[in-house]
Amino acid sequence: MLLGGFKYTDFLLSNCNTLLASLGYSPLPLPSILLPLALSFVTFQQIAFLVDIYKRGERKEIDWLDYSLFITFFPQLIAGPIVHHKEMMPQFASLSYRGVDWERVTRGLFVFSIGLFKKVVIADSFAVYANSGFESVQNGVKLNFLESWLSSLSYSFQLYFDFSGYCDMAVGIALFFGVSLPINFNSPYQASNIKEFWKRWHMTLGRFLTEYVYIPLGGSKRGINRELLNIFIVFTLSGIWHGAGWGFILWGILHALAMIVHRVYDYVLSRVFGIEEIRSKFYTLLCWFLTFNFVNLSWVFFRSESVGGAVSMIKSMLGGNGVVL
Repeated sequence: MLLGGFKYTDFLLSNCNTLLASLGYSPLPLPSILLPLALSFVTFQQIAFLVDIYKRGERKEIDWLDYSLFITFFPQLIAGPIVHHKEMMPQFASLSYRGVDWERVTRGLFVFSIGLFKKVVIADSFAVYANSGFESVQNGVKLNFLESWLSSLSYSFQLYFDFSGYCDMAVGIALFFGVSLPINFNSPYQASNIKEFWKRWHMTLGRFLTEYVYIPLGGSKRGINRELLNIFIVFTLSGIWHGAGWGFILWGILHALAMIVHRVYDYVLSRVFGIEEIRSKFYTLLCWFLTFNFVNLSWVFFRSESVGGAVSMIKSMLGGNGVVL
């Protein structure tokens, strides 16, 4: 409720105002609530903590200091990873306060420096082109084929190195304190299908949604139709969690539909044709090409300030505004 109030109140009221305006009524005032830093990640960590303790009985005694440290351990709060208390509490308990572990500090500084380079040098360089293209579209400019693809690909790689850099910096800072965080990013653009992509991108978010949403809904144990519905719910929820806007929701729905198509495809291959795996370099390359381009197109909805802007960008990418060399 707290996350919903802070994050989605303005979004819901703005949509209500659109409906009221169409009916001729006066709009409702928007409270313009400021979202507290890292509230989304803190909320998910608290959910995991409470479910593990009260439903699964993984820890009988709760120490307020341990809980506070778990919730406020700052390296991973901004961009993840989303951690479980069973991963962190034993590390907190085993920390030595007799001195600095210079080996861990050195490794942490090395990893942090790599992440900082990815963010400041690579991601921010791609951001120049991505921001220029998307802002132009939002202002009504019609990009040509190459301009739109340059903009969308620039954002895809900006986001890639942005998130990869943040994950590295989180791991590096945690090592300063002698704490090891779980891996959260593993070359997702190498994925040859959408399922593999989500096993490599924001891995701890996927783990959280699987353990606390997908499995409680029944997972894959209640038939293929229920499994597909569960997939749709999980990925739509992921889109809503990422941001308060129709672009984020449509992004989540697109990935839900892609996962459903992939699951049905696997189901038909195994149940109808008896094929578990297709081993072919050309097939793998084709699957990678389709997966990467789908992810790239879906990022357009994630980045655009409005659905109209996203549609305009995709229209340009499909050649709707002409192909100019």
